[in-house]
Amino acid sequence: MFNPISRRTLLKIASMSFSVNTMKLSASLLGTETSARQHDHMIVSDLFPAHPLEQIREIVTVAHFDLKRVKELVGPRPSLAHAAWDWGFGDWETPLGAASHMGNRPIAEYLLSQGSPPSLFSAAMLGQLDAVKTFVTTEPGVQRIRGPHSISLLAHARMGGEAARQVFDLLQSLGDADADPPVPLTEDETAALVGTYIFGVGVAQQVDLTADLKMYVNSKMYTYPPQLNWTRKGTMPRPLFHLGNRTFYPAGAPSVRIHFIEEAEDLLMNISDGELAFSAVRNQPSRR
Repeated sequence: MFNPISRRTLLKIASMSFSVNTMKLSASLLGTETSARQHDHMIVSDLFPAHPLEQIREIVTVAHFDLKRVKELVGPRPSLAHAAWDWGFGDWETPLGAASHMGNRPIAEYLLSQGSPPSLFSAAMLGQLDAVKTFVTTEPGVQRIRGPHSISLLAHARMGGEAARQVFDLLQSLGDADADPPVPLTEDETAALVGTYIFGVGVAQQVDLTADLKMYVNSKMYTYPPQLNWTRKGTMPRPLFHLGNRTFYPAGAPSVRIHFIEEAEDLLMNISDGELAFSAVRNQPSRR
């Protein structure tokens, strides 16, 4: 004879079933044979099944320079070869994109072997002349598209060295495959802008504007290096390029505008990114 189950009992059974299944899934993801009960202490990320953000940031970062670590991350989890990270203002970068503009052939070839989708930029760095020719022929003007951090297609070929010489020569012959030079910024103009800008009450609601550009010295990534670094507290620096009249765009986001204006005794930084627009005021040093 069928005995009806109360609502409270049904909820208890469902809760127990979900808990056991979750622990079994955790054990399976870890590749272990231990029982689910032994993983009672595990906490599943709120982002699951999406990759943890710290893991995405690490794979994109190390793909610039560390093949060993790339293999340690991608080997057990090949889907990381498809990851992408936004460094700021929509400056998205994949592991392959990182290896490509660094001219790191071993990392690029490994990522491709793990299923990372090839791109025009990886083809340029790797010296794949036929692939680049096909892009240029079938999509007129494609050579003007910039890669991560606004690094030009020509620069990717340059980073590929001698193996990409033919691609470099092809792109150079087009006349517009490199970045346009930014408007010059004098030392006095730079000194007048640097400082800490505040747009809220929290420590993270501050932007440091500096002229510390040591990381770009002797680098072939940029034909024309950035002129300032824009860094929100707790984030990575965003290189800025001058458009004139104290107006800049951040690397990888040519449509964003960062403009400086004087208002009374303050220097304001106006940021415009689509529908997002706000101002920050430079912190004035205390006067005694």
